[in-house]
Amino acid sequence: MIEFLALPFLACLVLTAIHVYLGLHVLARGVIFVDLALAQTAALGITVALLAGHAIQSDAAYWYALVFTLAGAGLFAVSRTHRGRVPQEALIGIVYAVSAAAAVLVVDRAPQGNEHIKQLLVGSILTVTGDEVRALALLYALIGAIHWVVRRPLLRISFDPNGAAGRHAVRAWDFVFYASFGLVVTSSVRVAGVLLVFSYLVVPATVGALLTGSVRGRLLLGWAAGAGVSAAGLAASYAWDLPTGATVVTTFGALLAVVGLALAARGLGRAVRTRGASALRSLGAGACALVALAGLLVALFPRMDHVWLDWIEAPLPVVELAFLTPRERETYRESHAAIAQATADLARLRALQQEVLWGARAMPEETMERLRQFVAGRSELTAGDRMVLRTLRTRARERQRYWIGVPLLLAGAVGALVLARARRV
Repeated sequence: MIEFLALPFLACLVLTAIHVYLGLHVLARGVIFVDLALAQTAALGITVALLAGHAIQSDAAYWYALVFTLAGAGLFAVSRTHRGRVPQEALIGIVYAVSAAAAVLVVDRAPQGNEHIKQLLVGSILTVTGDEVRALALLYALIGAIHWVVRRPLLRISFDPNGAAGRHAVRAWDFVFYASFGLVVTSSVRVAGVLLVFSYLVVPATVGALLTGSVRGRLLLGWAAGAGVSAAGLAASYAWDLPTGATVVTTFGALLAVVGLALAARGLGRAVRTRGASALRSLGAGACALVALAGLLVALFPRMDHVWLDWIEAPLPVVELAFLTPRERETYRESHAAIAQATADLARLRALQQEVLWGARAMPEETMERLRQFVAGRSELTAGDRMVLRTLRTRARERQRYWIGVPLLLAGAVGALVLARARRV
């Protein structure tokens, strides 16, 4: 696994190094979606090059994307100091929407347009080559060196715009920032795709901004977050055979959720130390309201998906079995046993397929085709057993509406009212 993921991980580290720094500027300027807009204009340039007969990874496609991106960078640099009725963020959103729509229209005329759209969105970082990583590292090192030389005016414009004198000077430095930013985005989109580039730019910088106020601290925390998420996302993608780009983006979202929950818990702890148990009344009232809502939904719509009830029934199947007839319980146990056996068989067979795919085991093509057909048939049987379980769950839900839904509704409503009154007193 390490040898297979080494180059993608190095590419992620290169992306992290430059994107976290640029993300600090983006957050400070309040133009959160400028990266997404420039990435989409780069994608539009690539799609135009594709329609003109150039491959996505060709040099011609790169220059098409760069021209489109620099045009967007110039527009954003001019609009930053323009004092009109339309804020810059609105212009950024318009550029993104129009670029995305135009890309769809262009790709619609190209063969295998859906695949090209998918590649532009999530990229193909798993197939990155050593030459591509070296080229990105050299380019981003050069851009980083330029930003280091001119860091004072750029940081002043981003973090202290009122102290930056001269509209024309601001526009000139803004163009330097957006042009270099566009060059980074254009190069990154070809490797990582629009969504991953946006995540590397915004999420690590956001984590750093949530945890510290200094620019250096945000940069260091952002780099640490980007490296950690890259390793975790790539490992999860390999372990569970998931799309790499989408897995890394989702891991970024999970990290941000964990940080947000940790900060909320810290704030709640401070409130408890300051005001005592009364600080928990609002939280308790909200929890009771959620319980009442969950009970109401079970009582009114028992056939809908109740995820929280599924989570309870997974380790405690007796919660569902108690509402089934003896014959239904027997069917439930048989279906569960069949699914468990099929899952074990499918895991073993798919591991064998992976070994053949990566060259770790030799297998004749005829045997491989039979294996694929067997896996497909086994999967269909498992799907049938899962359908049986869903039918049994629906029957149990119809009976649970009175014994679980109504009591939860009453208990949650009473608890919320009591806590709400206690808070007023």
